[in-house]
This record gives sequence, C-alpha cells and structure tokens, in this order.
Amino acid sequence: MNHNTPLPPVPPLSPRPLHHLTEVHRRVATAAQLRSHGVSPAETNEQCRPGGPWQPLLPGVFLLHPGPPTSEERLHGVLMYAAKERATGVPAQPGAAEPHRPMYSEAMITGLAALTLHGFSGTPPLTTLDRIDVLVPRLRRLRTTGCARVVRTTSMPTPQQVTGVPVAPVPRALADAVTELTDAGAVRSLLTEAVRAGHCEPAAVVRELNNAKLLSRPHVVDAVDSLLAESRSIAEDRLHTMVREYGLPDPVWNVDLRLPGGPHLGGLDAYWPEQAVAVELDTRAPREGHCQDNDVLWSEYARKREHLERLGITVVHITPRKLRDAMEQQAAVIRTALMASGDRDPAAYVVVLPR
Repeated sequence: MNHNTPLPPVPPLSPRPLHHLTEVHRRVATAAQLRSHGVSPAETNEQCRPGGPWQPLLPGVFLLHPGPPTSEERLHGVLMYAAKERATGVPAQPGAAEPHRPMYSEAMITGLAALTLHGFSGTPPLTTLDRIDVLVPRLRRLRTTGCARVVRTTSMPTPQQVTGVPVAPVPRALADAVTELTDAGAVRSLLTEAVRAGHCEPAAVVRELNNAKLLSRPHVVDAVDSLLAESRSIAEDRLHTMVREYGLPDPVWNVDLRLPGGPHLGGLDAYWPEQAVAVELDTRAPREGHCQDNDVLWSEYARKREHLERLGITVVHITPRKLRDAMEQQAAVIRTALMASGDRDPAAYVVVLPR
C-alpha cells in the first residue's frame, strides 16, 4: 500500500436523508429529530450558515430548505416549538394507522389562525398573520418568540384535527382571538359568524369569554349582547323551518297567554291553541357575575312551565342546539304532544295575545 497516495477530497457537507419522517417533517424538523437521524448540532449549524440550504425557523426548529416557509410549515413549526417532547427528546411520531399525521403533545393552534383553519371567512389568511397563537399548559416553560405566540391555560381543551393540525375548539379559539382585539366591530363580526355559520352555540362562546375574564371589557359585552340577539333570531328561524319542513300544523307565533281577567302567564315562541301545546326556546347564556340572575331566569322558566301545565297546557322546552343538531327529533316530540292532546282533559281557557 502506498502511504503517500493522496486522500480523496472530502465532499461538501450535505443534509442527511430523513426518510422516516413525514412529509412536513422533511421540510421542518426539531434539533432533537435531526439528532435522532444522525445529524449533529455542528452539521445543523453548517447547514444553517448564511446562504446555506437550511435556516432556523424558531428556537430548536429548523426549516430544511431555503426561502420563506409556507403556511403549513409555519403551523407545524410553531407546534414543534411548543409541543412537549418525549423523554427521548424526540416528539411523538405518527403510528401505522396515521402515517402522515405528526403528533403533538400539550400544544394546539388557537386564536385567529385556529378560526381560519375552522373555515371562518372573516379571519385573515394564514399567510398574513405575523404570529400564530399556540395553546399550552400554564406551567410549560416557553416564551413567545418569532412567529409563535404562546397562550397559556390551566385546562387544555380536547383539540380538533383540521388538515392534520391540532386546533382548539371554536369557543376557546374565539376567546383567545378576542383577547388581542380592541376593535368592537371585529369582535362582533367573529362572534356573529361563529353562531350564524353553525360553528358553536352562544352559551359555549360566552362561557369561554367568561373564563378568560373578557366580559369586563365594554366592547366585548356589546358584542355578546349582539350575539345573543342573533342567536335568538336564528333559533326562531329554525323553529319556523322545522314546522314547515316536517309538516306540523301552523301554530300562532310569539304570543302572550293570560287568564281571562287574570294574571299574565308568560310569553311563548309557538302555541297550538286547539291542542294546548306550547314551545319555548331556551336562549339563556352564562354571564360573568350574573350567576344569581341566571338562576332567577331558570326559576322563572320552571315556574312558568309548571303553572301552564297545571292549566293543562303542554310545554315543550327546546334549546337552539337541539334545533340545530336534532331538528327531526324535536319535530317528533312536538308531533307526539299534539297527537296526545286528545287523550288529556281539556285545558283551561286562556287568552292568546300577540307578543
């Protein structure tokens, strides 16, 4: 062997193939993932040199190509930054049943980015958001940096998967978005779209705003008032639709009942005088500092219902959510009550007045 034979030139350093990673992880990866695939910190630094093929996206997260990140890469990069890593230091990988879905522990997209993913039309495109909100447990040691805004909570909701990304449910995402908004019109628009487009019920929205201590802000309170009015209008429209589409006899709409020469019995959303069957929509929503008021309102509902039923009037209590999710079932309940009226003693005579 000739010891003076020159060594072959050392090839330039190049990224090692990451065949076992998902598609998005071949474009975005954490330092721990790179180490697990044999890429040393020195090699990572070399790839991220100015003009190199890689670039840092967030602390410990790298974009494995030059040029700006896509919206998908930013979303997954933020989740990689925020997700809790396993004891091995490598984020959980998808199983055989879900080979193309990265798994993120204790992290989910929230705020405006989450609403956009849920399909809201009134939120900005992901490409225009300077920061993406990511929800993590309160005790996690993370800081807001770069395109990641860390939002903390004492109670993590169950995420919903949207295009392979864990996303906070709409009510929670709304609350986190509203926290950063000072424009009353923008807040009102988001809350209204949430209900009008069927993403969630007003009670769930108000509950999350309550938990976030946002109902002390006047512009949020005004938006909630508009939301509740919108919710009642939508529920009334659905009630009309149910009567029409399921062939129920036409009731008298929005009436007050009184005893002849006696007291006011209460307002009803629909009433069938011949069968003495009434429908009442429950559009209550919890309000901060109004627990007692909510209890009083519920007591009034119950007291009115008991009074009417003592007079022989059947009261069907329906929530907007039941009308939205189980309209056919609610129509069947009302039809049964109407059919059963012939088997009951005649109801007391009441005066029906427009409300």
